[in-house]
Amino acid sequence: MQGILISIEGPDGAGKTTQISLLKQYLEQKGFSCILTREPGGTKISEKIRHLILDKENSKMGAVTEMLLYSAARAQLVHEVIRPALEEGKVIICDRYVDSSAVYQGIARNLGVDTVYEVNEYAIQGIWPDLTIHLDLEAEEGIRRKKNQTELDRMELETMDFHKKVCEGYRTLAKRNPDRIKTINAMLSVEEIHEAIKKQLEFVIKNR
Repeated sequence: MQGILISIEGPDGAGKTTQISLLKQYLEQKGFSCILTREPGGTKISEKIRHLILDKENSKMGAVTEMLLYSAARAQLVHEVIRPALEEGKVIICDRYVDSSAVYQGIARNLGVDTVYEVNEYAIQGIWPDLTIHLDLEAEEGIRRKKNQTELDRMELETMDFHKKVCEGYRTLAKRNPDRIKTINAMLSVEEIHEAIKKQLEFVIKNR
């Protein structure tokens, strides 16, 4: 069986990590072989690129540079992890994928969604998610949560206006791709969000 690629998207603080862990447990209980990965990162090379992108010292990084670095990290992840896992029939849960670049660089950095997707076609080798879960959360709440959790990185330290563009950007993408991107209110309880994700995933599995 060809594998399944699930991406989990949303603004910072939306609760992706918690839901990814619950989803992995659920899939393994259903008998699926499941792999977790993240963007940027997921391979030795990609993690080094991640450090470059998120390092607070790199405040002068240009928008195009940022887009290309994300794309490079993604290309290595697809080459080394995602494509082989799909060919082996595994389920991959990816914490962010190409839609993140469409939102953060395409919309919030004003490079254009179509431009970002075009550049990333080379990186993803035609591999799009079978399902994208968009955890929808207002920017103010997301940053409040992040500040309570950890020290903020370069992207998280962006202006509130930037984070608001990210939130609206995800909503725009969800309207543009309603068959693939499913929006769930991230203000719901952990259990309610998990149940909503399970329903969306069951639909994908049944219709393969």
